Amino acid sequence: MLIAHLSDPHLRTDALAAEPAASLRLALGRVLALDPRPDCVVITGDLTEYGDVDSYAQLREVIGAFPLPLHLTTGNHDNPAAMLDVFGGTSFLGGGTSAHYAVAHPGFTVVALDSWRPDGPAGQLGDDQLSWLDDVLGQRPDVPAFVCLHHPPVAVGVPFLDGMRLENGPALGAVLARHGNVARVLAGHVHRAISVPFAGTLVTVAPSTYRQTSLTLRADREIGYLAEPTGFLLHVSTESGFATHTVPVSHAGALIGGF
Repeated sequence: MLIAHLSDPHLRTDALAAEPAASLRLALGRVLALDPRPDCVVITGDLTEYGDVDSYAQLREVIGAFPLPLHLTTGNHDNPAAMLDVFGGTSFLGGGTSAHYAVAHPGFTVVALDSWRPDGPAGQLGDDQLSWLDDVLGQRPDVPAFVCLHHPPVAVGVPFLDGMRLENGPALGAVLARHGNVARVLAGHVHRAISVPFAGTLVTVAPSTYRQTSLTLRADREIGYLAEPTGFLLHVSTESGFATHTVPVSHAGALIGGF
């Protein structure tokens, strides 16, 4: 069982459109070159930079011919309504018309949450969505579940981004703690590879396929972007549970698959 976890491609349609689109395609090509290929791919939000319909249409051009199951979640740069205009009813949203959904794969479940809020960059999960999550996790209690959202529900040690994490992380943790089948919480938002214990499981934050955030550990220092290597996470089922690998892309001396 293999799950590829990508994040934060930030696609756009203005004069700076080329690099993020090419970087995402390169990452997806690297996924296809893995042997064996993953069972699915998850992209944990900030799919676009500005949340406009044209950028989601560009995203669909990039991923439309991708041959593996691929699941999308929203981030603070996204717009769920615009995303649904382009992807509603497709397999990229589990075949439904909601920004939160679940997909029952053979042997595991992908649960995509919508942590977008209209009034700021921090994340929020409403009571209805948390109740829905509780029900979904109880439907296949003996099957590993991957709970996917953009905003990390816990602090990661970067003060600027900790100030805009999931605001009701403890409420999410209370739901997850009731279920013993949550293999990982997959997140993005930080543009760095990070792992943090949470609610009896592990939060894994994927690096961006586009650009990385500086490791700014003090609140009085300026944060910015770096031309560090891009990559993604690969969650691998082992006899001991799940192992999480960081797979380099932009600086990888490895085969890139075509699609």
